[in-house]
Amino acid sequence: MSQESIVPSELGDPAVQAAEVAEPGAVTIVVPTFNESANVRELLHLITESVPARLPCEVVFVDDSTDDTPEVIHEAAQDCPFPVTVLHRDEPVGGLGGAVVEGIRAASSDWIVVMDGDCQHPPSLVPELVATGERANAGLVVASRYIKGGSRAGLAGSYRVAVSRGATWLTKSLFPRKLRGISDPMSGFFAIRRSAVTADVLQPLGYKILLELAVRNRPRQVTEVPFVFQDRFAGESKSSAQEGLRFLRHLAGLRAASPVARMVGFGLIGATGFVPNLLGLWALTLAGMHYVPAEILANQFGVAWNFVLIEHLLFRDRRRHRRWWDRAGRFALLANADLVLRIPLIALFVHRFGMGALSATALALVTTFVLRFAGTEALVYLPRRGRGGPEGGRTARSAHEKTP
Repeated sequence: MSQESIVPSELGDPAVQAAEVAEPGAVTIVVPTFNESANVRELLHLITESVPARLPCEVVFVDDSTDDTPEVIHEAAQDCPFPVTVLHRDEPVGGLGGAVVEGIRAASSDWIVVMDGDCQHPPSLVPELVATGERANAGLVVASRYIKGGSRAGLAGSYRVAVSRGATWLTKSLFPRKLRGISDPMSGFFAIRRSAVTADVLQPLGYKILLELAVRNRPRQVTEVPFVFQDRFAGESKSSAQEGLRFLRHLAGLRAASPVARMVGFGLIGATGFVPNLLGLWALTLAGMHYVPAEILANQFGVAWNFVLIEHLLFRDRRRHRRWWDRAGRFALLANADLVLRIPLIALFVHRFGMGALSATALALVTTFVLRFAGTEALVYLPRRGRGGPEGGRTARSAHEKTP
């Protein structure tokens, strides 16, 4: 990742440039960008018009672009009365949400405001977000389209409106306690105190970073201000079916963050495994295979089905700790050991403890389920201590180093 600080007035001597950098602003505006070269000049103009006169600021762009967005930011920043920094990421880990986390790490102010780079979030509201947070002693201030005075007018078309409302309803249904007091968890426009967020606990995936913050790192005090979602200044929305799928995966990962939720999800996924198991058994016996080897083989279809769902829905954030074939092999061994262990357990409960066959079978199913869940967590997805995540091939530069 390359980092470039752009001083408001260009000077030839790098030492002089470093000396001229302003003191850290009262607010750091973090703007994640992906191919927004047509918008960033207007965005910086709007920030210049409405923010510095009321609140000292700095702007940090975290850029994943494949176009000339960094160069356009560099040119536009020459006319800005505040420091502008560009962090260009070599690998866009975590998508837009990952970019925001990088910006939070780079921020030097007590307050951080996150906003999009397409001018749909009005910069004129930045001072109000910070002032509201100070008045309410809040750690998080959300700009909401869904409270009195707010509007989603800038959402193009009934389809995007329906998707936005549906996503909002779904997230608030899944996290009623975590999202209490947040009417617009899909908002990408908010202010957060730097002291209220721990970047290292965040695991962003896609573009809904507020949801990630609220669920994993929610400050105690949250408040909202209304805002009118503007029309995009230029270009097209980055929303897509692929982003929608990433959002659903992100939801599943957040919902499965607690051990109890993971165990429930593990059981539900295991129940769905009966479908490929039975279909495989039907196909194999229809082809003439004896039912005993057919059942053994068909059980592997269910195991494979369960493994794929568990990988993507329950343990997505732990997959890097082992190679996929290692995880698959361990998971298959545990799943088949479940079958081998169940029969002796039933016999033990019946002959040693005098239980009936039905109750013994039910208890054996529960026992082996708990053991398989614990074994899957411990033996397949247990994080290895002392190893950090992948760095993604970054190359960092000091904040005052000028890049050509």
